Amino acid sequence: MKELGFIRVGAIVNKLALANPIENAQEIVKMLKKATKEHVAIVTTPELSLTGYTCGDLFLQENLLNASLDGLKKIIDDTKNLEIISIVGIPIKHENQLFNCGVVIQKGKILGVVPKTYIPNYSEFYEKRWFASSINIKKKEINLFGQKVPIDTNIIFKDRKNTEIAFAIEICEDLWSVNPPSNNHALHGATILFNLSSSNEIIGKYEYRKNLVSMQSAKTISAYIYSSSGIMESTSDVLFSGTSMIYENGTQLVENERFDWNSNLIYSDIDIYHLANDRRKNISYMGVVNDSTYQEVEVDIPDNISEIKRKYAQYPFVPTNEEKRDERCKEIITIQANALARRLLQLGNTKCVIGMSGGLDSTLAFLVIVEAFKKLNRSRKDIIGVTMPGFGTTNRTYNNAIKLVKEYEATLKEISIKEASILHMKDIGLEENDRSITYENIQARERTQILMDLANKEGGIVIGTGDLSELALGWCTYNGDHMSMYAVNTSIPKTLVRYLVKWLADQSEQEKKKIIYDILETPISPELLPPDEKGNILQQTESSIGPYVLHDFYLYHFLRYGASPKKIYLLANETFKDSFSKEEIKKWLKLFIKRFFTQQFKRNCLPDSIKVGSISLSPRGDLRMPSDASYLLWMNELDNLDK
Repeated sequence: MKELGFIRVGAIVNKLALANPIENAQEIVKMLKKATKEHVAIVTTPELSLTGYTCGDLFLQENLLNASLDGLKKIIDDTKNLEIISIVGIPIKHENQLFNCGVVIQKGKILGVVPKTYIPNYSEFYEKRWFASSINIKKKEINLFGQKVPIDTNIIFKDRKNTEIAFAIEICEDLWSVNPPSNNHALHGATILFNLSSSNEIIGKYEYRKNLVSMQSAKTISAYIYSSSGIMESTSDVLFSGTSMIYENGTQLVENERFDWNSNLIYSDIDIYHLANDRRKNISYMGVVNDSTYQEVEVDIPDNISEIKRKYAQYPFVPTNEEKRDERCKEIITIQANALARRLLQLGNTKCVIGMSGGLDSTLAFLVIVEAFKKLNRSRKDIIGVTMPGFGTTNRTYNNAIKLVKEYEATLKEISIKEASILHMKDIGLEENDRSITYENIQARERTQILMDLANKEGGIVIGTGDLSELALGWCTYNGDHMSMYAVNTSIPKTLVRYLVKWLADQSEQEKKKIIYDILETPISPELLPPDEKGNILQQTESSIGPYVLHDFYLYHFLRYGASPKKIYLLANETFKDSFSKEEIKKWLKLFIKRFFTQQFKRNCLPDSIKVGSISLSPRGDLRMPSDASYLLWMNELDNLDK
């Protein structure tokens, strides 16, 4: 899994025996062995996990400091046959001073020692009484048990084979400072950050601490693993809860239960390539000049996981939490409506012309126009909804389109495309019973011509209805439904369109809601082929190009993170194992790749359209891609999966 960028990291909160390093060492070894069984590659313990954080003036006792070294030696000896890399909190004597450190250990060797930089000395904290800051260190090397190892804040531990897999360490207060060391760690290549902490509990601190870790992870585009001292610390004045959590680029992957009286372990699989891809995209990320000198320590990070444990959303564009989903829907509609309103103001409050198919996309675009007109205090009579029945139009979609326009008191126009399409077929010599792509595209282009000419006549603009998923697959007719004068749905994937339409329906009066809910239940179809003998939709899009839930998943990981086909295939197999076979996933992924490359020419001449989410296919903004690029490199990777 390391070749695909996955590294399993963890955080241990050990059950503490205050001021008893040997007993703590035994407990830490037990937890390290447990982490090894779970195939964790790198794991951290809390701040001063060998002694306890609340030892106070006992830190001035030689007895405790020597016992700490004994405890560290025990961990080193007892884990010398383990591949796992562990980070242990311990007080270390160096240059006539005492430092609060994290020691990095693997297979009986010390890889490095990282001291704390910011030493708190306010409120309930008195650390300067015992500990010096890392800035006081002159000699950046220390001898421990006959091993000469680096001791410094500025150490990056990099995998010997893949330098994008790199980690660094900061300790507790370092994170709370104005300029955390992890800022520089990230700028110098660390994609994984560990924090050994001792953070006590007071009202409101739990949420603040989570927000702090989340924001630091997002700001540094990193994985951030945090482990804090547990409940067996002294309660003379404060209480510690044993918080641990893992974040990736601002998103929480896992956290433990606080106030656990026993040792506990959390872990998750970090996607290093996601992080590295975001860093490469964000050119301002490396724009900060920093002249810090860093030591790089080569390490062999274990590649010991055969399957990923973390979960990926089947609908990556749609929040799973209903409350957050409602907030997201409101925000998206607000962006769409305000963007359109701004364009209409620029054009002198022109009319809006929209083709109404009775499907999801045109319904969403129509409702966005309604919202824009509300903001401008304009009459909905200037919204011209045009239904254009053709050879594949069913009574259900036809009636829903008419009802929707009438219910919102917009202007309805009905213009059949049948006669004009038949005439055009005769003009170009297309057989009457031909059902080729030409037959379909004639209808799509006839509809677009009607809308464009009607917009000229009415002094209006044509509002495009196509969505992100259709553009990614090129599932639109060039110079047909592909074209408009302004588009509002082009950065909204099909799987999200449904939720937006439902959200708008739920805000509506009962009769409107009834119409929109029936549209939501209608199969997705361009309705360019005649219906069956019962008048039902015969041509269903997902039967031809595959499930949109898969294509949106592919699109998200392909464009958002630049994931390889092999990796997308792996993630899809794990995510959709209960819904689709491996053969189906591979089949539709190959179709996605082929169509994404071959249909770029349609995206290269898109009309103006508003960006809503993190992924957009606009040639003016997010996607600059040649129309004649080869897809063989990507396709060959899929073809070679089983070889």
